[in-house]
Amino acid sequence: MTLLNDILSYNEEFVSQKKYEDFTTTKYPDKRLVILTCMDTRLVELLHKATNTKNGDVKIIKNAGAIVSHPFGSIMRSLLIAVYELQADEVLVIGHHDCGMSAINSDSVLEKLKQRGVEEQTLETIKYSGIDLHEWFQGFNRVEDSVKHSVDMIKNHPLMSKGIAIHGLVIDPETGKLDLVVNGYEN
Repeated sequence: MTLLNDILSYNEEFVSQKKYEDFTTTKYPDKRLVILTCMDTRLVELLHKATNTKNGDVKIIKNAGAIVSHPFGSIMRSLLIAVYELQADEVLVIGHHDCGMSAINSDSVLEKLKQRGVEEQTLETIKYSGIDLHEWFQGFNRVEDSVKHSVDMIKNHPLMSKGIAIHGLVIDPETGKLDLVVNGYEN
């Protein structure tokens, strides 16, 4: 049996027993908040417990490192939709200690791409198309600096409403302790 089969088998039971009824809510966040955080597995449930949020309270956007790397990429688009269409009034950027993006090595990633069948010619085509894969796969040195960078990208975006508080925090993935990096009410 494969992982997909396990998931589909469980889902059939989940639906037939109407377990979904415990999670019924609307598409609008009750706490009028959108959180950008990391995709780290340790945060799946811990983040909600540490922030006292549950299903229906917040919009969650996840990516590697909680990084806004492009002002007109999908992360920024999602944040803008959360604010303008889904009634979010505040944004939390929550990075975490011991993040994999702090240790990422672009050379290692590119080598693993090749080991899994991505041809050198493909990498060269991307390079000659103006994409620097070393920069694209680059992580960060300090999570606090990365959070500040993402907060600044969001706050200073030309399409972001000036009335939206943009906060930055760092969570400890073992204890759930939150450290304030940027208080969006003061900026």
